[in-house]
Amino acid sequence: MSTAKKVLIIVLSVLVVIGLGIGGYAYSIYHNVNKTSDAIYKDIKKTDKRKEEVNVEKKEPFSILLLGVDHRPGDKGRSDSMIVLTVNPNTNTTKMVSIPRDTRTEIVGKGKEDKINHAYAFGGIQMSVDTVENFLNIPIDYYLEVNMEGFKDIVEAVGGVDVNNDLDFTYGGVHFTKGPLHLNGDDALKFTRMRKLDPRGDFGRELRQREILEAVIKKGASISSLTNYQSILQAIQKNVVTNITLGDMVSIQKDYRQAAQNISKTQVKGEGKMIDKIYYFIVPKDEKDKISNDLRQHLELSSEIK
Repeated sequence: MSTAKKVLIIVLSVLVVIGLGIGGYAYSIYHNVNKTSDAIYKDIKKTDKRKEEVNVEKKEPFSILLLGVDHRPGDKGRSDSMIVLTVNPNTNTTKMVSIPRDTRTEIVGKGKEDKINHAYAFGGIQMSVDTVENFLNIPIDYYLEVNMEGFKDIVEAVGGVDVNNDLDFTYGGVHFTKGPLHLNGDDALKFTRMRKLDPRGDFGRELRQREILEAVIKKGASISSLTNYQSILQAIQKNVVTNITLGDMVSIQKDYRQAAQNISKTQVKGEGKMIDKIYYFIVPKDEKDKISNDLRQHLELSSEIK
């Protein structure tokens, strides 16, 4: 299963599988899961790029924006990682598009062009969703926001995580050797923070963020973690926000599972450019149109470009 899909299931697996999977504890756990689901739920305005709201109970294709947000003291935060997933249960396929954080585009509601990750700092999740919708010309049906600063709490709650590091580096006083590593919460946060020592820059950091998220899901959805489920739910409640209801989570977990077996990944292509002494990632129009058409067809929408 792809890392991106497992990230989507950070709520589905931990909240639904744990919540519904154990007999004698089922009611007690479900009660706590339901409370956590209510606590992390935050609605946003409905997309105007669909005539009718998506209905996962009817097994309709849907999209989700995954945001890894870096919240630090005294800072509103920026979206360090932006991944769009489209899931089609009719073809049992999932498409994943990673959007570079420095991508120059119109910030919807701000009236100017800027780096796409600045949308979160300007207007939170709503402006981020609106801007990504405009950039790719697709509806964003759901979002899942993960606080990377506090994500160490989740890592600690599941007893640390195992990753396979592909780059030897030292950051924040910790030496991360190449190969298999077991990381505690603090080290996992440092592991995802490093960027300048990686020749791949932001792309390399994105890969490490995804690997940490994947490792968390692997531990969080395991039976061995059930004894610590309350700590896991508390950590999720502190660091995850979404507009996916518990009912939708159950439907997605039940009816969209096969789509996780066939995943195609797309990295947005473009080139770096200095504008007014600021670095931007410039995506050509034909590249945006190509990706937009692909995703719209996957969502079973008209392929027309606005």
